[in-house]
Amino acid sequence: MGPAGKALAKLLLGGIILASASALLLAQAGVQGSSDAPNPELVGEDVVSTPYDEFGGALSSDGATLYYDVTVPAHYLYVMCESHLVDGKWQRPEVLPFSGLYRDSDPVLTPDGKTLLFASDRPRNRVESHSFYIWAADKTEQGWSEPHALDGTVNSSGSQVFASVARNGNLYFTSDRNKGQFDIYRSRLVDGKYQTAEDLGPNINGEGIWSLEALIAPDESYLLIGSFGRQPSFGNSDLFISYNRDGVWSKPKNLGPIINTAAREYSPRITPDGKWLIFTSERGMQTDRRDQPFTSEEFSSRTRGTFNGLGNIYRVPMEYVLRVAAP
Repeated sequence: MGPAGKALAKLLLGGIILASASALLLAQAGVQGSSDAPNPELVGEDVVSTPYDEFGGALSSDGATLYYDVTVPAHYLYVMCESHLVDGKWQRPEVLPFSGLYRDSDPVLTPDGKTLLFASDRPRNRVESHSFYIWAADKTEQGWSEPHALDGTVNSSGSQVFASVARNGNLYFTSDRNKGQFDIYRSRLVDGKYQTAEDLGPNINGEGIWSLEALIAPDESYLLIGSFGRQPSFGNSDLFISYNRDGVWSKPKNLGPIINTAAREYSPRITPDGKWLIFTSERGMQTDRRDQPFTSEEFSSRTRGTFNGLGNIYRVPMEYVLRVAAP
């Protein structure tokens, strides 16, 4: 979510998102949990999910490597890392060989696992830029290729901060090319070339809605969305799902209180086997219910811990997601 952090802070401070009003809207819309709802599982506690700020979580085809971001709050540097699963345990992460210098954000693997898409403010055509573009690195026998910016109409004069691709090559991405508001677009792949970007329409994009992530299902049957300002909401960035009905995208449904909280939830991924939703949440000390105020010692201790309100990576069964937010 990082590249639009400052603008979104202004959006939040402006009072566009109001938790109390959102709670009423959620009740009216019937957004609720389930009696058999799972607890989100923390991914790689103390190794992947740590007191640092992590987000993302793209899993390789064999399920043995996780690609994600570690950031320097607030939004000064985004470093993409990889961690390997060995004997059921995630290992100490390493920075990807082409990351670590610029703000490289939100790695997403293509369905075949051969290309890593990400957003970055690194120089494009050797020209420094304050905008974010979509880049790609290809997996080779020797490791990763040098990243290249995507050709075609995907990268505009504004910023593009998230991209995902369907099995047929169609690209879904978020961009602020429309008057500085982040909306979701699709660029169809035709004869190996990306076509003119298409706005996904009024069910998806609208005034006061900032959608920073758009993860497309491999078969384009649904779209997972991370949005600020979309109602009903639990009060910050929430995760939603929209279904493809004969080429028309349904109005997004909130994924409910097991996944979404009053904190920020964002950066969704689906595991290659389709069984798990991986997402980022900033739930923690600021969302825990307390009867008494923090003491100085408690506050200091909690801020040094994993649940200090910075991003951590979680997973929940996708079966639950599709059931609780069914069309």
